[in-house]
Amino acid sequence: MPLFGAHLSISRGLHNAISAASSLGCDTVQIFTKNASKWAAESLSPETITQFRRAASASRLKHLTAHDSYLINLASPDAAVYAKSVETFVDELERAEALGLDYLVTHPGAHTGSGEDAGLARVIEGFEEVHARCAGFNVRVLIETTAGQGTSLGHRFEHIATILDRAKCADRMGVCLDTCHVFAAGYPLGSDSDYRSTFQQFDDLVGVDRLKLFHVNDSAKALGSRVDRHAGIGLGEIGPEAFRRLVTDPRFLDRPMILETPKKNDDGDEMDAVNLALLRKFAANGIARAG
Repeated sequence: MPLFGAHLSISRGLHNAISAASSLGCDTVQIFTKNASKWAAESLSPETITQFRRAASASRLKHLTAHDSYLINLASPDAAVYAKSVETFVDELERAEALGLDYLVTHPGAHTGSGEDAGLARVIEGFEEVHARCAGFNVRVLIETTAGQGTSLGHRFEHIATILDRAKCADRMGVCLDTCHVFAAGYPLGSDSDYRSTFQQFDDLVGVDRLKLFHVNDSAKALGSRVDRHAGIGLGEIGPEAFRRLVTDPRFLDRPMILETPKKNDDGDEMDAVNLALLRKFAANGIARAG
């Protein structure tokens, strides 16, 4: 069965995200290690690091993951923004390494008018610089597929393939596939044939062996809308059948699958537990049918 988890808040302390994940029965968890909407952050104190590592070690959670700051843009043609992005990304990697995390998820960035080719070249340059400055780190950077809003890169599998095929640091990287994002980018998932076709394209261009983690989200917007709006499992345009297939796909039974779905419904009910239970039900039913 896949490793199910959710992105959880660190508002009450990094280590409390571990307890919150455990109370939800999660197998994995994703966090921010700082405020994702700010460039700067206080350094992690030795006490914070120790608390987090102890809590993680005492839990059953695997493949602990962080998502980096939304401000980072390694594709930017602006020299100042690019330099600031490199510095901030190095800090993100240092924080993830200090906490003993397995993965750091990042968006490729936006070319802001320079064009896809120039933007991808800039991203590759940035990843190589960051990894050179973080030599020997164990944490693996995962490039996240994107919905393609504005000039964002990563909404075509070809973009991801270009980065991983050309970057000298690719052996220290992998891919995070967000179901909402790929659907909004124009890759259908709803029917069995759509699902098989989309993952065949991914395998042909990128390789499913490079796919290390999923963000499991339905989409509030239509196929090909290139608008990033997450919905609860089975409550959006993708629908439940794609998620049934995903959680029972033999290729992905050991992959972390992390929710980034809305935390509450319109009535104010907490939804992480509901969505996790639905994914577990899909997986259990699939295993029972296979048996």
